[in-house]
Parts: sequence; C-alpha cells; structure tokens
Amino acid sequence: MPSQRTARTTGALYLGLAISGMIGFLLLRPRLDDGAAVAGHPTLTHLVVLFELLIVLSQALTAAWIYRLFRTADPVSAAGVAAFGLANAVVILISAAMLGAAATTGPATTKTLFLISSNLWWAGAIFFGLWLVPMGTAVLNTGWMPRALGWVLIAGGAGYVLSALVKAVAPDAAAAADLLTVPASIGEFWIIGYLLIIGTRQGQSEEQRQSGGSPKANLIR
Repeated sequence: MPSQRTARTTGALYLGLAISGMIGFLLLRPRLDDGAAVAGHPTLTHLVVLFELLIVLSQALTAAWIYRLFRTADPVSAAGVAAFGLANAVVILISAAMLGAAATTGPATTKTLFLISSNLWWAGAIFFGLWLVPMGTAVLNTGWMPRALGWVLIAGGAGYVLSALVKAVAPDAAAAADLLTVPASIGEFWIIGYLLIIGTRQGQSEEQRQSGGSPKANLIR
C-alpha cells in the first residue's frame, strides 16, 4: 500500500503543475498577443518561458510520483500515466525552446516561432488528455479514491483529446472545443484536493491500524 506521505507528495506536485500552468499558460502567455509582443516585451517573454519550464518540471515529477503511487496495485495504468505525462512534458519543453528562440531572433522569424510554440500546445493536448485516462482507470481499479472521480478523469481525458482534434479541423471552433476540457479541470482539482487532504482510503486505514485506531473507526472511514 502507498503511504500517505507518497499520496500527499503526489498531490503537492500536481498542485505545483496546476499553479504553474494557470500562471504561465492562462495568465501570462495570452499577453504576448499572438507573437506581436514577443520582440517588444522580452522580459514578459522570458517569464513565460520560465513558467513553461516549471510546467515541464512539475509535470515530469508528478508523472513519476503518480507512477510510484499506483505501480504496485495497477502497473499498467501507472505506466500509462508516466508515459503520456512525460510525452506531454517533452512537447511543452520544445514549445519553451521555440518561444525562447523567438525572443532572441529578428522580426522575420519571431511570429513563426511563436506560432509553432502555440501549435505545440494544442497538439500536445492529446498527450495531456491521454495521461488523464489511465489516471482515471487507476482510481477505478484500486478503489483508493471515489469511483466518480475516476470516471470524471476519464471523461476529462477524452474531452482533451477531442478538443485537440476539433481545433485541428475547425480552428474557428476553438471556444466550443475549450468546453470539452471542463471535465478535466474538475477531475484534476478533485484529485489534487483528495490527495492533499485525504490521501488514499486504504493508506489512511493502514495508518490508523498501526496507530491503534479502533476497527469501528476504520470501518466508518
């Protein structure tokens, strides 16, 4: 059984991924105005690059700790989370490199590099969606968290994949495609909160038994 320390460390790393993603991708990156502000605002551009690197770091660590959390009980799902999570981290790493290059080149190539960086984000959403699916199956197969959470993660992962495909064939439907990612956001914050506050059900019961908790109390939990 995983320890509560492993579960809460996983939750803390996942929270770091969520925070760096919200600041870097949702707050700072849109201020670059489709690449028009890259050359004129090098400080902002380098700040976006910094947060993208933090996203890469936190996602790689989160993938490793989720693997560690589920590897003994559901090794197939754990390996899937690790593989797809690391693949998505590599895509964002390339995006950061492209954006960094855009900040140091002439205006003729700046916008092109920025567009490549942006396209890597929506294309990489396939891997981000795929890492949520085995995460959901791990929740379902182990029973360590609510089953509803597992299904929400699977639905969110499928939504992310569909969102990337919709944007590929219908770029003008980006707003509608973004709605497909809402279940993923719900599932991610749910699992982050659950790992940080509760950990895992069996891990909690095991710690209670080791500390002399009553069987009745364990049954209630």
